[in-house]
Amino acid sequence: MTPNGNSPNAEQAVESPTYLADIRFYFRPQDIEHMAAKGIDLGTYDGVKDNAISIDAHTSPPDADMPPDEEARWSAARVQTFEKWIADGFPLGTAKPVEPPPPPQAPARLRKEVTTLSDAEFELLAKAFNALMARDPDDPNGYFVLAGHHWLPKRFCLHHEDRFNPWHRQYLLEFEDALRSVPGCEDVTIPYWDFSTPLPERLQHPPFDKYVLPADPGAAAVPPKTGFFPYTTQRYPVAEITQNMADSGVLADTATSLNQSLWGAYNKGGYQKFSIQAHDSGHLSIGPTMADQNVASYDPVFWFFHCNLDRLWLSWQTHVGATTLTTFLSTLAPTQNKKWLTQSPFNALKPFSVTADQTIESKVSYDRLEPVAPPEDVLENLFGSIAATSRFAFRSASPVSVRVKGIDRLNIPGSFVVSLLADGEPIAKRGFFQPDDPRLCATCVEHGIVNLDFRMTQDQLVDKTLSVRIDVPSHAEEIGTAFPLSQAGDPTVNARLLVEEA
Repeated sequence: MTPNGNSPNAEQAVESPTYLADIRFYFRPQDIEHMAAKGIDLGTYDGVKDNAISIDAHTSPPDADMPPDEEARWSAARVQTFEKWIADGFPLGTAKPVEPPPPPQAPARLRKEVTTLSDAEFELLAKAFNALMARDPDDPNGYFVLAGHHWLPKRFCLHHEDRFNPWHRQYLLEFEDALRSVPGCEDVTIPYWDFSTPLPERLQHPPFDKYVLPADPGAAAVPPKTGFFPYTTQRYPVAEITQNMADSGVLADTATSLNQSLWGAYNKGGYQKFSIQAHDSGHLSIGPTMADQNVASYDPVFWFFHCNLDRLWLSWQTHVGATTLTTFLSTLAPTQNKKWLTQSPFNALKPFSVTADQTIESKVSYDRLEPVAPPEDVLENLFGSIAATSRFAFRSASPVSVRVKGIDRLNIPGSFVVSLLADGEPIAKRGFFQPDDPRLCATCVEHGIVNLDFRMTQDQLVDKTLSVRIDVPSHAEEIGTAFPLSQAGDPTVNARLLVEEA
C-alpha cells in the first residue's frame, strides 16, 4: 500500500475497511487543500467522519462531481468500501506499514551511522567539532552558544509536549549548518549513534569524549544559575550506559513507539508518548551530564544521541505513511489538538524561525531506517478504554499497562527515576528528564502533572506485592535518592489490560 490514494485496495472492495489502513489514503493532497479552502477537513479522521455522508454523495457514481478531475473519480469498489466504513461505524483501525519510497539518488544531507564513516569522513567531522568548540563563547555559530539553546543559559527547549520532536529536528539542522560553516567541512552531516549498540569507540576520544565549558552558562540565564563553572562534561562508563539503557526501558519503549499507528501525545499514548519516554530514560542512562538538563547539550554525545532519535522518528513516519504534512495529519488521534502543528503562534519553535509544520518533511535522509512490523502485519493501536459502540477484543498476548499517574514534577528537584517494584525488587524503571528548577520553566509549568507508562506481561505482576518508588539521583547527598511520594503529588497507579478495536 502506498499513500495519497494509490492503494491497491482502492480498486477492490475491502471487507472490513478502517480509516488508518484504507480510508485516509483515498484523499490526495490536492483534494485536501481544495476542500480546506471551503472549510471542509478531509485530512483527519474527525474531518472525514464528520463529512462522510456529504463525501459519499459527491463521490458516488453516476453523478459524482468530486474529485473535480474526472480521471481521479472514485471507482465503484472504492465507493463501496467507503460506504462499508460508514455502515460499520467509522472504525479507526490500525495502520499497515506502507512500502518505503526508494532512497533519493543524491540526497543533500545523508546521515550515516557513526561507525560506518570512512576515516576521511570521520576526520572532517572531528575537524568541524574542534572548530566549533574553539570559537569564541559569544559566537552564534560556536559550540557554547548553540549548546546553550537547549537549557542554560537560554532555556528554550520544548520537552513533554507536541513540539518536542519538531524542535529537536530543527535544532539538529541548525547545529549541522554550523558544522558546515567550517571551511572544508561544507558537506559534513551529523552521524547517529544507534543506541541499541554500545557507545562506539570513536565517540570516546577527543573531541567527542567531553567538552570543557569556556564560560559560565548560568551567568546570562534569567534568573542567573550558579554551579556550572568551571565545568567539564562527564559520562558513565560504557558498560554502565549499556546496562542502564536496557534496565530503564530505552530499547523497549523505542520498539513500542515504532509500532504505533497514531502519532499520539505525551501523557496519553501513540508514537510520541513512547518516543519521549525513551529519550528521557536515555538521557539519564548516559549521565551524569546528559541527565542534567542544565548542561546536557554540552556533552558531544548529545548530538549523536538525538540524531538517532530523529532517525527513529523518520523511520516511523516512513512506515506509517506520514512523511508530508498532509499524510502526517492523518495519523493524529481523533479529537487531538492540531494548533501546535498548523496555527501560529502555537507552532513556533523558538529560537528558530521555522515552525513545527515545516519540519514534518525531513530535509535529511539516513543510510538506514529502523524496520518496524513486516508488511503483512499491522501496527499497534491499543487502548486502556474504548467506546462501547465499538467492537473490541482482548488478546492473550496483550500487555498490561501500568501507569504511574499524576506525578507533580514541579516539586521534584531535577531529573528523576520512577521504579516499579514487585515484592520489594525493581522489575522496571523509567527516567524523567527535567531541570532542577522546573518551576522556572514555562513548558514544565504548563505540563506539570505527568504520567509514566510501563508495558508488562501478566506473569510479571500477578500474585506479587507491587509498589512504586521515585528517586532523584542528583540529590543523593542532600536528601537521599528516594523522594517522598506525598511530595510528588501522591500519584496513583492504574493497571489495565489493553484492548484493541476488533
